[in-house]
Amino acid sequence: MVAEGRQRIDKWLFFSRAVKSRSLAAKLVVAGRVRINRDKAAQASDLVKPGDVLTITLERRIFVWKVLGVGVRRGPAEEARLLYEDMSPPPAPKGEAVPDAIPALRDAGSGRPTKKERRQTDRLIGDD
Repeated sequence: MVAEGRQRIDKWLFFSRAVKSRSLAAKLVVAGRVRINRDKAAQASDLVKPGDVLTITLERRIFVWKVLGVGVRRGPAEEARLLYEDMSPPPAPKGEAVPDAIPALRDAGSGRPTKKERRQTDRLIGDD
């Protein structure tokens, strides 16, 4: 028996169009990539209700969605967007470095030789 206003997490992810199939949604939950109100969802049968905050890790993106309602079917995208409010941080623009990343600095001549330097070394040694 399912309580009124609650839905299985795998069904909700499928209805909200976060994943393409319900079996993929179940695998996502079992892999530990879904959190409900900061707690890891242990199994696909965990229930969500309006007001819950989901943290979903898909590929290289992290989504933070607030559940607004339970789904009845997997409908068009406009209908799916009514099931959640997107609270995700904006993605970093492409080509822009992460601010915490420090570029690797090397002294000139250290590290592996370039192809040109390798050829010069081979000529010096006599290996053609």
